[in-house]
Parts: sequence; structure tokens; C-alpha cells
Amino acid sequence: MDAENNSSYTQDPDFLLICFPNYQSWQYWLSLPFSLLFLLAMGANITLLLTICLDNSLHQPMYYLLSLLSLLDMVLCLTVIPKVLDNFWFGNKSIGFSACFLQMFIMNSFLTMESCTFMVMAYDRYVAICHPLRYPSIITDQFVARASVFTVVRNGLLTLPIPILSSKLRYCARIITNCICTNLSVSRLSCDDITFNRLYQFVIGWTLLGSDFILIVISYSFILRVVLRIKAEGAVAKALSTCGSHFILILFFSTVLLVLVITNLARERIPPDVPILLNILHHLIPPALNPIVYGVRTKEIKQGIQNILRRLQ
Repeated sequence: MDAENNSSYTQDPDFLLICFPNYQSWQYWLSLPFSLLFLLAMGANITLLLTICLDNSLHQPMYYLLSLLSLLDMVLCLTVIPKVLDNFWFGNKSIGFSACFLQMFIMNSFLTMESCTFMVMAYDRYVAICHPLRYPSIITDQFVARASVFTVVRNGLLTLPIPILSSKLRYCARIITNCICTNLSVSRLSCDDITFNRLYQFVIGWTLLGSDFILIVISYSFILRVVLRIKAEGAVAKALSTCGSHFILILFFSTVLLVLVITNLARERIPPDVPILLNILHHLIPPALNPIVYGVRTKEIKQGIQNILRRLQ
């Protein structure tokens, strides 16, 4: 009987996403805050992109980097959250085989692209504060273009084998205990040995995210050292406020990823609903906060939004 079940699972092209297996009755209540965060994330990022696009004074390298971050946030949100809400509201738990691995690729590649973008933006702030006279010659449109290509190529190519390796496995079951097609949740259903699959994701993840985080910490360390030497009244407080909020957001981004790894490794001691919730929040909270912390709090962005609103009146 088991062999027949396994055979039927293998031939079925779809997976089933079972969100919050121990608290499925909570899904309707959770869908409300998730929906609000999703709308906030999309609205804030669209506003930021339109402001930068329509205001000529914002056509500068720093704001191009903000645009890249917003695009990455929007793709991550649209890849994950609509399917989660569809599952919650309409009970559509099925996801196609190809769609599942496409979602896996986008999540892995775009999360690491976002980390790399944080690193480039930290370097931008380092040059602006530590070498202000050289800033116009270092941070140019060409620099942003090269950094964007590097971000996409590096992270896209190195994370591509993760879904490919998972798609080549033989699956004995099709029920994924998650709202999202993460590599660990999916590959766990395989009949094959997944040691190499998990090892590759672990090494690539820590190499990409770890190297980005180390460079970010170094950049902000140099910034802090220079800022503390500034004697102009109010300049230290202003610089610390701006860079501090940036670094806290990056730290939150990195900490959530670390918690996800720990909870997955210790899944026997932690209820499966915990990493599932963290997975969803990680695709909602940073995209909602990034445009606010990096964009709306910036004086030039505020002015740009006000200029656009005046045109609409």
C-alpha cells in the first residue's frame, strides 16, 4: 500500500502547502496583519520608485541604489505573499512542481541580492561620509550600473543550483509543511540523499550573506569613527541617527536569517509553526520598512513626494 501511495505522489505534478499545521484555525486571523503589511510594503515601494522616477533632482547614484532595493523587495513580496494569502483565504494549497522551484530560486537569489545591495549602499555611505570630496568621482552612474550587474550575476548564478538540485530529486511525498517552497521544506520530502543539497545551500548562503555582512560592519565601523570626530553642532547626532537606523535594519535582516537557520536545524525541539511564521515575516517586514527607513526619512525624498503631490493637485 505504501509503495502505491509513494508512486502516486511521485507522479502528481503538484505539491500541497500546509501552513501552520498545528494552528490552521489561526490562518484567517493572521491573514489580516499579513495583508496590511503586504499593502504597506507594496505602497511604500511603489511611492518611492515613482518619486525617484518622476523627480529629476533624485536622478543620482544613491537614489538609483534605493530603486534597486525597492524592486528587489517588491519581487520578493509578490513571489511569496499572494500565494500565502490565497492559501489562507481560499484554501488553494496546491502549487505546481515548476512553480514551486521557481519560487525557491527567486527567494534564494533575491534575498542574497538584497543583502549585496545593502553592502553596496553601506559603501556608498562610507564614501559619502569618510571621503566626501571624492564621492562624485567614485559613486557614479557607471559604478551603480556595474554594482547592479555584479549583484544580479553573482547571486543569481551561485543560487541557481539550489532549485536545480532539488528538482532532480525523487519525491516520495508531496505535502510541504510550510507556506513557502523553501529548499529544506521541499527536499525533506525526497527519497534520495539530500546531504549535498543541504550542504551546498548552507555553504553558499553563509558565503554570500556572511561576506556581505562583514563588509557592511567594516563600512559602518569606519563611518562611526569619522562621525565621532565631527565637531559641528548637531552633525554627529544627525549622522548617527541616519546610519544607525540603516545598520539596525540590516542587523534585523541578518538576524532573522540566522534565526531561520537555527530553527530549521533544531526543528525537532521547535514547533514547525515558528520557522513558518518567521519565513513569512521575513518577506514582509524588511520590504515594508526599507523604503521608510532608507527613503521617506530622507529630506530629498520627502521633498520629491511633496513636489509630485503638488503636480497632482
